Amino acid sequence: MTTREQFHWFWAWDDEKEEAWLREMSQKGWHLKSVSFPGSYIFEQGEPIDYVYRLDYFTNRKDMAGYLQIFEDAHWDYMGEMNGWQYFRQQAIAGEAPEIYSDNESKVKKYQRILMFLVILFPVFFSPIMVISRGPANNGIIQVITMVITIVIGVALLLYVYGMARLLLRITQLKKKF
Repeated sequence: MTTREQFHWFWAWDDEKEEAWLREMSQKGWHLKSVSFPGSYIFEQGEPIDYVYRLDYFTNRKDMAGYLQIFEDAHWDYMGEMNGWQYFRQQAIAGEAPEIYSDNESKVKKYQRILMFLVILFPVFFSPIMVISRGPANNGIIQVITMVITIVIGVALLLYVYGMARLLLRITQLKKKF
C-alpha cells in the first residue's frame, strides 16, 4: 500500500476543523495510519471510506487502559496520540457522523483539561523572560543575542496567552449551549 507523510497544523480550539480535514482525507482514499511529531501525519492510500475522526485530550497514563477500553466498547478505532491528543475513528453510518461526547458539558471538560495543562506550563514560558531581563547588561554580541531571545520568547508567550484566551472563549461558547 502507498503511504504518504503530511504536515498539518491545528490549534486546540480548532480540533473540529482537524476532525473534518481527516474525514475529507478518508473520503479521498487517504486514511490516517498514525500521528507523531506535532502536525506530522502518515496516511495510507485505499478505497474512499467515510471515516469520522474524533479527537480527545487525555494525558493520564495511569488510566489510559480504562480510557481506551471505553472507546473500544463504543466501536471506536484508536489511531494514536500526539501530545496528549488521542485520535479515534469510526465509519459514518448513512453519512451520519458519530460523536464521542453526547453533551456540551463533556466538551467543556475537554477544553478545561487543555487549559489547565497550559496554565501549569505557563511559568515555563514566563521564567526565561524574567531570567534574561535580569541578566547582566553586556555590550556587543551578547546583548544582541539576549535581545533576540527575549523577542522570540515574548512572541511565543503572546501566542501562548492568545491560545489560552481562545480556549476560554470556546468554553464560554459551549457553556451558553447548556
